[in-house]
Amino acid sequence: MTDAQDVVARALELAPVVDGHNDWAWECRLSRGYSTADLREQPATQTDIVRLRAGRVGAQFWSVYVEDRREGAVAVKETLEQIDWVHRLVEAYPDDLVLARSAADVEAARASGRIASLLGAEGAHSIDDSPAVLRMLAALGVRYLTLTHNLDSSWADSATDVPLHGGLTDRGRDYIRELNRLGVLVDLSHVAVTTMHDALDVATAPVLFSHSSCRALVGHPRNVPDDVLARLADNGGVVMVAFVPPFVDGDYRAWFEGGQEGPPPRVPLARVADHIEHVREVAGVRHVGLGSDYDGFVHMPERMGGVDGFPPLLEELARRGWSAADLAALAGANVLRIIRQTDAAFAGARSPSALVV
Repeated sequence: MTDAQDVVARALELAPVVDGHNDWAWECRLSRGYSTADLREQPATQTDIVRLRAGRVGAQFWSVYVEDRREGAVAVKETLEQIDWVHRLVEAYPDDLVLARSAADVEAARASGRIASLLGAEGAHSIDDSPAVLRMLAALGVRYLTLTHNLDSSWADSATDVPLHGGLTDRGRDYIRELNRLGVLVDLSHVAVTTMHDALDVATAPVLFSHSSCRALVGHPRNVPDDVLARLADNGGVVMVAFVPPFVDGDYRAWFEGGQEGPPPRVPLARVADHIEHVREVAGVRHVGLGSDYDGFVHMPERMGGVDGFPPLLEELARRGWSAADLAALAGANVLRIIRQTDAAFAGARSPSALVV
């Protein structure tokens, strides 16, 4: 065992890998008609159970995602289908997976040798502007809501659409309060910078970026600028750094957005490590995590082609001088902290609020 491997081993004794975003449910909808058969070893996707084990994943936020061109009741129905797939996945592999709603559930899963399965809904189109639907998604175990996907919602601006509201509307601010009341984490990946700041102005609980990287390193609109990173110390939130090549590597972004002529540029694993270190430098080590976006993008950085790619990344950081304690914070302790902080609200608030249905 190398010195770096030893540091990583000690880190993962302190905390499990908790990944903030994986699109396996959507990929299995597209390629397998939502079948849960034969997923222990599945080379056609970036995720399978054998590689989750090899990647030392202790808890996974499964993204229950539907396209934001799907609107209204259709979006709600298809989000429920995504949740159903995760439930059936866990039932199909009970020796490996278990549903989780809380930090205590994650710890119990780890003690039993299983991978905790958490839920995160990607885009408020999934609730069809209905607080009642939001409350029911929470009742089904959804622990975060991404405020937008690629398009603006009726109450929040997206990072990748023409701004409609200048950030959050008044109703959007009410939704932040309702999410905090419910203990559902406010996920600011995909939203405009104005929306990030508006949400931080209102939020009384830590926010989450489930899969974003750093705009100071790559100027992609999906990345988080330093003035937002600097606010996380006061809020307590966590940026879970995405592995997506156009977010972490400028050459790949130029190729991807410039016609994709020739082979894609190589993206070293070190690029992801650079973004992680930048979050630590600006926001602090308590505010950084891992949000891969596996099965959400066709290419991944070198040595990180699937969910077994977490240990090589942690080893790279260990070689850069990260301690076992700091690696444990990054791997999962930070996000478990904010889950734990919101667990009581999540367990207790189900009654209707003042927010109009």
